[in-house]
Amino acid sequence: MNFIIDIGTSLVKTAVFHDQEILFRETIPDISDEYVSSIMQDFPKLRYSILSSVRKKDPALLQYLQDKFEHFIELTADTPIPLKNLYLSPATLGYDRLAAAVGANTIFPRSNVLVIDIGSAITIDFVNHMNEYTGGNISPGMSIRYKALNEYTANLPLEEPHEDFELFGSDTDSAIVNGVQNGIIFELNGYINRLNETTKKLKVIITGGDAYFFVKKLKNTIFVDLNLTLKGLNKILEFNI
Repeated sequence: MNFIIDIGTSLVKTAVFHDQEILFRETIPDISDEYVSSIMQDFPKLRYSILSSVRKKDPALLQYLQDKFEHFIELTADTPIPLKNLYLSPATLGYDRLAAAVGANTIFPRSNVLVIDIGSAITIDFVNHMNEYTGGNISPGMSIRYKALNEYTANLPLEEPHEDFELFGSDTDSAIVNGVQNGIIFELNGYINRLNETTKKLKVIITGGDAYFFVKKLKNTIFVDLNLTLKGLNKILEFNI
């Protein structure tokens, strides 16, 4: 069994895998030795672990994981992965993007896959049918766009997401909502439509906190997988055992 730890900016996602099956998944504010110990008590067959973190590393936690598991990996730019990484600056590539790309390739091996992660930022990444990660783009997520309009202008209010919205606004409030949310939809449809023109049998996977908000508004067949990064980390771990 494998224990997966994905430490994000504000939250930590953990999961227990048996082969490719998720037996346990949890999102917590932070992680500690005591938490890891409790998971190991609940799943005594745990043997292997991987940690991915965008925060400053806790040396004590890393040492604890190293001591407790038969095989422990801290994901770095030098960690071998089951994809050919064509990114020109691998040291600056976010581990979440890399893991999501590996997860997409695990679900659709030897396929052209567009990975869309909609969270605080929107990341667009592409894996081709030769199992190569070719790169991607980063743009502001929905909450950042709302905050930017409020903070960097003199008179625009801070709006929140609306499930129901139109193409154009009839007042300032609705103009902001429609502008932000339609802007994201047009952006994502633009990537998908362009790749469908140039790429055969394109698969599209969407993940991230705002995935379900947007997936039903996109005019394409899209697979939603909120565990994509965890699945990718599990695959990287197995590739290194």
